[in-house]
Amino acid sequence: MRLTITALALAGLFCLPASAATGKELYDKSCKACHGAQGEGNPGMAKMLKVEIRHLGSPEVQKSTDAQLKKAILEGTGKMKPVKLSAADADAVVAFVRTLKK
Repeated sequence: MRLTITALALAGLFCLPASAATGKELYDKSCKACHGAQGEGNPGMAKMLKVEIRHLGSPEVQKSTDAQLKKAILEGTGKMKPVKLSAADADAVVAFVRTLKK
């Protein structure tokens, strides 16, 4: 029974391309606290930082190029601090962010 539940919990990862699945794992570790599980933004964090955290699937975020998103991840932007990831890992996070498009 436990194996079946685990398999069902992981099933969402198997629907993503390999880089996006890796990106989701990295996102969950490095980004989720501020940006939310599905890119919706953490209201508590936004209030604390006195910023608006846009949904990562929003047209405003999705119109950014991959290079712009990668730069924001690796160098930070506004009050967002840089995330310590390799360039390849940042590419994987960008691939995951693309799956959040509304």
